[in-house]
Amino acid sequence: MMNSSEELSLPQKLSKDIISYILEENLQPGDKLPNETIISEKLNAGRSSVREAMKLLASRNIVKIRQGSGTYVASKPGMVEDPLGLTFIGDKKKLVHDLLQVRALLEPSIAAMAATNADDNDIRRIRKLCEEIEVLVKENKDHTQKDIEFHTAIALSSKNVVVPRLIPVINSSIPLFVETTGNTLLKETIETHREITEAIAAHDAMRAQDAMYLHIVYNRKTIAINEEKEND
Repeated sequence: MMNSSEELSLPQKLSKDIISYILEENLQPGDKLPNETIISEKLNAGRSSVREAMKLLASRNIVKIRQGSGTYVASKPGMVEDPLGLTFIGDKKKLVHDLLQVRALLEPSIAAMAATNADDNDIRRIRKLCEEIEVLVKENKDHTQKDIEFHTAIALSSKNVVVPRLIPVINSSIPLFVETTGNTLLKETIETHREITEAIAAHDAMRAQDAMYLHIVYNRKTIAINEEKEND
């Protein structure tokens, strides 16, 4: 019986070796990898196999291949924009409900972690984004991108290495929520964002958890009300 390493194709095995090289050399997002010839020599492999391995890594968003420039560590290695394939779910109404359920499970706890672990720089960033969203909401301008940045900043403040990798799940839902609620949650958005921000700034984990849960509940209620109107 073959073991797992024997079952891997040569490009797959080389892709694992290249990841090991990136980690050993402590290459950071945006850093350039050595050229194909040097990598081939280091891994004792043919250039065509290394080229295939790099394509595999590019498909997994671990490296970025720039024609005429070289190969670089991706800005968010291993993270793709839509890791769960939510784009391909046709029933957007059900998707919104199910995303809300998942966010209700995740985000209150993430906010609590952020309240416990956020440093002064994190708090400044969260507060700045909260204020920027408030201005956009009051001016009746699209605040979707800033909303995404706000929730991303909270996730990063958790200091949990797995949580940032959940960000695409949260981010993909925000434009859907804004669209489904008809952007009617203006007052509630301002109030709950403020409460989340102040709870994190006060390092009050329970208050941050409750504020985030309330934020999601407002979304859920508004979506339900809008659906009732549509069905009348």
